[in-house]
Amino acid sequence: MGNKQEELEAIIQQENYDIVAITETWWEDSHNWSAAIDGYQLFRRDRHGRRGGGVALYVRDRFDCLELNNVNDSVEHLWVRIKGKASKADTIVGVCYRSPNQDLVIDEIFYKQLAEISRSLALVLVGDFNFPDVCWKHNTAEREQSRRFLECVEDNFLTQLVREPTRESALLDLLLVNREGLVGDVKVGGRLGQSDHEMIEFSILGEARRGANRTATLDFRRADFGLFRSMAESVPWETVLKGAGAQEGWSCFKEELSKAQEKAIPRSQKMSRRGRRPAWLNRELWLDLGNKRKVYGLWKRGLATYEEYQDVVKLCRRKIQTAKAQTELSLATTVKDNKKRPWRQGGRSGERKIFPL
Repeated sequence: MGNKQEELEAIIQQENYDIVAITETWWEDSHNWSAAIDGYQLFRRDRHGRRGGGVALYVRDRFDCLELNNVNDSVEHLWVRIKGKASKADTIVGVCYRSPNQDLVIDEIFYKQLAEISRSLALVLVGDFNFPDVCWKHNTAEREQSRRFLECVEDNFLTQLVREPTRESALLDLLLVNREGLVGDVKVGGRLGQSDHEMIEFSILGEARRGANRTATLDFRRADFGLFRSMAESVPWETVLKGAGAQEGWSCFKEELSKAQEKAIPRSQKMSRRGRRPAWLNRELWLDLGNKRKVYGLWKRGLATYEEYQDVVKLCRRKIQTAKAQTELSLATTVKDNKKRPWRQGGRSGERKIFPL
């Protein structure tokens, strides 16, 4: 995701999405903190051992859902079962990234699991499958691997609902369902940051069960800050960080502070709510992101040039960076005088939270 993470968070706020699927996250363990978005559960599968790839699903924390076990780590995909309301059926939402040069053996592992999952429950599967030679109008393909994929789609009675190119002239990003009437309002359009892939929006036509509207949070009112400080001060930082690179040093620093946090700051249950708007997302930036989408639409209709659209993209990116930097600078300069502000700034939902001393 890189520098697109902040814009993703802003778009989620603007559009009020319930579920967001992402491919090619490029995440690793160092992104545990920055990937969290307030008000959403994050399910992710990172690529291990080499750069790139990875998939993720953000699901509103008010929905009752669970991740299904992935039997093979060589396939970059994940499945989340969202429980239906009362007598309504459950729905499985999946996301997959298939690299352009993926081996046929890995394809077959994925096809086997897809067959098992689509057999019982309603399924919505999205992702970047990298089959540019497939003609979805006639269900034909030039390459053998692509024809095998079409065979899998037909064998599992799946329907592909994206009809427009999603990367230049190629249709790479797909939306597959196994039930008629399961999905509606499919739209292709808009880009995240400077990505060359189009975003796909759609509605899942069903009612999800709301889970218990309580979530664990850090209770700073009962925190023992004396213990926290003493634990942090007891770490021989010069020895621990000696010879460590920036990434290794950050991971070590974060781990030690997490230990202190677990000991000194108790957890409590609170009512969940819609995620808060990030402190750096001001009204001007909110309007600029809306304008970016408007100019994108003009460009697609031939009423604006690609250069004009790129200018707006770069402007939004620059303003996001500036707004975030100004917020962090303001936080750093007022932290001693305003004790409550750091907790407001740092209060993002996720597995780990680290706050200023």
